[in-house]
Amino acid sequence: MVVLIKTAQLLLSLSILVILHELGHFTFAKIFKTRVEKFYLFFNPWFSLFKFKKGETEYGIGWLPLGGYVKIAGMIDESMDREQMKKPAQPWEFRSKPAWQRLLIMLGGILVNFILAFVIYIAVMFVWGEEYLPTQNVKYGILVDSVGVQMGLQNGDKIISVDSQKIDNFAAILPDIVLNHSKTLQVERNGQKININIPDSIFPKLIKGQGMIQPRLPFEPYIIQGFTKNSPGKSAGLEKGDKIVAVDGQRFSFYDEFRNYLLNHKGKQVVLTVERNSRELNVPVKLTPEGMIGVSSDFSKVFKYKKIRYSFWESIPAGISKGIRTTNDYLKQIKLIFSPKMKAYESLGGFITIGKIFPSVWDWNAFWNLTAFLSIILAIMNLIPIPGLDGGHVLFLLYEVVTGRKPGEKFLEYAQIIGMFLLLALLLYANGNDIVKLFGK
Repeated sequence: MVVLIKTAQLLLSLSILVILHELGHFTFAKIFKTRVEKFYLFFNPWFSLFKFKKGETEYGIGWLPLGGYVKIAGMIDESMDREQMKKPAQPWEFRSKPAWQRLLIMLGGILVNFILAFVIYIAVMFVWGEEYLPTQNVKYGILVDSVGVQMGLQNGDKIISVDSQKIDNFAAILPDIVLNHSKTLQVERNGQKININIPDSIFPKLIKGQGMIQPRLPFEPYIIQGFTKNSPGKSAGLEKGDKIVAVDGQRFSFYDEFRNYLLNHKGKQVVLTVERNSRELNVPVKLTPEGMIGVSSDFSKVFKYKKIRYSFWESIPAGISKGIRTTNDYLKQIKLIFSPKMKAYESLGGFITIGKIFPSVWDWNAFWNLTAFLSIILAIMNLIPIPGLDGGHVLFLLYEVVTGRKPGEKFLEYAQIIGMFLLLALLLYANGNDIVKLFGK
């Protein structure tokens, strides 16, 4: 069910983005009286799932969900329609239009994606506002994994700043370290301020998502809210509302200490001391092979989150600001891919990676935030000057505008073929990485 929900969100998001992207090309083509022969959501090699013709344009839905396209008359594109290009140019063809008009037609999709992202962010700010955990409210310090320890951090450290710059949103700390290649962390440890130098060797691991820095949770009060299926705790006699106070007589200050104790006793019997109706009871429980009791508790009220609401007029600058930050952050991510030391190219993913970023339950706030983010990705990726992408066409058109000379049609044709091979190789590499990660677990 989770896979279906994630897949549905991904397909809906991509459908919205692809249709509006292609509508950008379509609109500018129509403004400059250029004939559009096809307008398709998804690709349709050999056959279409659905199609109809209105006026001079065939509209349809293809079966291959790798994007979409508009086929503009008189343009060398992925259709590689050589026969049409051999005929004399017609006034309604792309190749007959002035260079500045052709440039706007090619930039139309990219412009729409940027505008769409900013509009979505404005709407999200107005409808939902912003909610986050302020760094200063992480009152019990942080919990780190082995990569965090290699960075020089310890459980219980309180992060003060990154490169001496305070970061208000706790969730933004790790992305800020990675994207800005931060050099130092300032933390409070046992009441003292400590400066930690971040080793360069740690960044490839952080990029792969191995580094974990999260708020440390207190152990008490650990009140049982529910049970998992086949819960050994429930079978042993635990009840909802029981407060776990000790395991084998040992009491804990933090949840991670409690969890580590259970992991060290996998499959063994432990004695839980629980408080029920103001009385303490000892309940023997045999842990699962994974070291689980099969109970759950609610930690949602441990920390105080900050909620910001915006009026309609306030949401406009807030949404624009978020769009600019997101664009800058994504450009930094692209820069990391071309840095051999960072090995970010090893984490490059395809459709499975994109699908995983969507939540396992349908959440419209998350959906629209992710759709805006993907819209920015689509815009920036299409700006890359590779033939076959909008950026490749834009590059050749800018050359024509500057020099006054139009590249030959044969050159454009070969460039398109090379570009398509490059894009196919990139697609195979990214999705191949997904498959390796999926079956390499």
